[in-house]
Amino acid sequence: MKVAVGQFAVNKVWQENVQTCLALMAQARATGAQLLVLPEAVLARDDSDPDLSVKSAQTMDDEFIDRLCEQSRNDNLTTILTLHIKTTVGRAANTLLAIRGGEVIARYQKLHLYDAFNVQESRLVDAGNVLPPLIEVAGFKVGLMTCYDLRFPEMALSLALAGADVLVLPAAWLRGPNKEMHWSTLLAARALDTTCYVVASGECGNKNIGHSRVVDPLGVVIAAANQRPALIYAELEGEYLTEVRAMLPVLKNRRFGVPRLL
Repeated sequence: MKVAVGQFAVNKVWQENVQTCLALMAQARATGAQLLVLPEAVLARDDSDPDLSVKSAQTMDDEFIDRLCEQSRNDNLTTILTLHIKTTVGRAANTLLAIRGGEVIARYQKLHLYDAFNVQESRLVDAGNVLPPLIEVAGFKVGLMTCYDLRFPEMALSLALAGADVLVLPAAWLRGPNKEMHWSTLLAARALDTTCYVVASGECGNKNIGHSRVVDPLGVVIAAANQRPALIYAELEGEYLTEVRAMLPVLKNRRFGVPRLL
């Protein structure tokens, strides 16, 4: 499976951000990619107003999603990103969407909200309480995660035990001391924990690091971006995944259970 990972700097005008998403979808499709992963919270962002993502939240029936669905109507590219979707007055859900064939084929409300490093995402965002579904893309089973979920190995493991071959992760990973090291280390760790491919897209604005990655099941980076807007590609190989899991059968050898979410 050919995967594409797009990163860009989200700005405060949602109409411009949707155009960027549409352009990346068109480029990925033109190269034969079957999966495109874009960053977290691509609706709107403003360095001077940390609440803009929630203030700009739309509904599932609004224009941002409609335009993405229309773009996808006549091809088999699966596009994954997150948007803030309205819940109650002044609040929203950080919602991952998988779009293919003109419709949203799966959605996931972010479980682990970023209440860390002096940030409190839960102040205006409602957490989910259900693990995301697996989706199938080009014969691979794909597990869905969002940003801060990366720090919780039991989530990645739950998805792998449910059958995931690939973990995808839209993110907006904040800059800070050692944060780039955390990002690269955790991506490799989740790949090794699960013997899954990990496909991660990072927003690359002034406050976020970018550094999108595709990591193979042995924790090796096979495609990477820096801090600038980019569209990178990698080939995921089912035969190689099978070989790795035969050589390193951690999913079979494990002796501890993973608590199930209610």
